[in-house]
Amino acid sequence: MKPLLVVGAGFSGAVLARELATAGHAVQVIDSRDHIGGNCHTQRDGATGVLVHTYGPHIFHTANAEVQAYVQRFGEWMPFVNRVKADTGSGVFSLPVNLHTINQFFGKTFTPAEARAFISAQADASIGEPANFEEQALKFVGRDLYEAFFRDYTFKQWGCDPRELPASLLRRLPLRFDYNDNYYDSPWQALPREGYTAVVARILEHPGIRVQLSTPWEPALRRDAAHVFFSGALDQFYGFSEGRLGYRTVWWEREVHEGDHQGGAVINHTRLNVPWTRVLEHKHFAPWETHARSLVTREYSRETAVHDTPYYPKRLAADHLVLQRYLALAGQESGVSFMGRLGTYRYLDMDRVIAEALALARSWLAARADRKPLPVFPAP
Repeated sequence: MKPLLVVGAGFSGAVLARELATAGHAVQVIDSRDHIGGNCHTQRDGATGVLVHTYGPHIFHTANAEVQAYVQRFGEWMPFVNRVKADTGSGVFSLPVNLHTINQFFGKTFTPAEARAFISAQADASIGEPANFEEQALKFVGRDLYEAFFRDYTFKQWGCDPRELPASLLRRLPLRFDYNDNYYDSPWQALPREGYTAVVARILEHPGIRVQLSTPWEPALRRDAAHVFFSGALDQFYGFSEGRLGYRTVWWEREVHEGDHQGGAVINHTRLNVPWTRVLEHKHFAPWETHARSLVTREYSRETAVHDTPYYPKRLAADHLVLQRYLALAGQESGVSFMGRLGTYRYLDMDRVIAEALALARSWLAARADRKPLPVFPAP
């Protein structure tokens, strides 16, 4: 019998492969890179011994009890609170915007109620339903905080005017009127003690799974597979026949320092005249470890070129038109299912990726058992 083919060895592909193999299927997993873990890949730096988030920081946070229990089966997880700072050029402040940020930025000593009333007065009350990122920010925090923390940073990160971006991008960030500087609201937040790659490796440890790295997707591979589960870019699967979907890609400059370089894991740089978006000091992602030296990476963002790795779906108006054409093609498929951030062209946190992989495995197995049409995408 032909094996099931899973394209991509990140969390999405690994979790799906594990569930299918547990159900008794032979599963072939391929990845174009020379390692597993996808963009969550972690590895030890040879010069410093620091555990590095190779493709930028990934903080696991979730309110999904099933996902939490699932990942805890495959490694030890350490509590971790992500405390992001922002260097605006006129000071270093806490993000998300909270009571400390407001008091420090405006030179005040507001109580929570006073800060709430002050920000309400700063906000643009003339905006009804925000039509874009900028309008959402102006209604959310007012012009001063928007220009200091969001406008230029957003332009650097996404490469376009914030007025071209959807309002939903900013809605993901909370606005707090207490001194809570936890970047996330999720009740469970943690990092794997041995890194994400070790967790993914354990997920893939099953006699029914065979992993082959440095193996790019080729359409000819469909001939040898009973079914393809594709977590690569949706437009790539179709050879870009309907045009290219917009993505941003990122890259990093590496520095080694003695001791502690910046005192925290992540500092955003919000000024347009600073070319990088943020600076990462990786040893702060593992505070349970001690290292004399420190690895620092400066992160840059640019539009994805032909040979770049896509990271962040832009989902501008033009992208939605192209996406609809690919969704129409996908709807006619049999023998292929799409999943993950790239395969569904959505921004997804890790817990959502895992939840959807589990759901896709269940729905695919059930549909197959009942001889019903197999799902093309995870259920929303």
